[in-house]
Amino acid sequence: MSLITEYRSLEENIKELQERLKSLSQDDKLKKELEFEGKLRTLMGEYQKSLRDIIALLDPDAKVGKAPRTAGKAAATGSKRARKVKQYKNPNTGEVIETKGGNHKTLKEWKAKWGADVVEGWATLLG
Repeated sequence: MSLITEYRSLEENIKELQERLKSLSQDDKLKKELEFEGKLRTLMGEYQKSLRDIIALLDPDAKVGKAPRTAGKAAATGSKRARKVKQYKNPNTGEVIETKGGNHKTLKEWKAKWGADVVEGWATLLG
């Protein structure tokens, strides 16, 4: 991808994100959630409690910040299957990416722009 193409693509993404941010900032649900979070954090500070303390209070069975006991056994047996590499070629830009998972920055941008079903149609399984 040429620099100017990348620049224009990023510029377009920024405009879309700015519009999304503007619409979110005017959302009443968001305003209520932010107000609740602020009051909760103030209350936590007043009583010198952390988020872990609150979770332990509300859900004593929750395991916050602790790995499950079976995690070590699963890793030792090697029961996880290796992910296969997929190659995605964008027909609009000609850009090609290879990834083993869906947590790829460019892949996420493509899926947001053109839709997950369309982008998955561009995939080729490499191995």
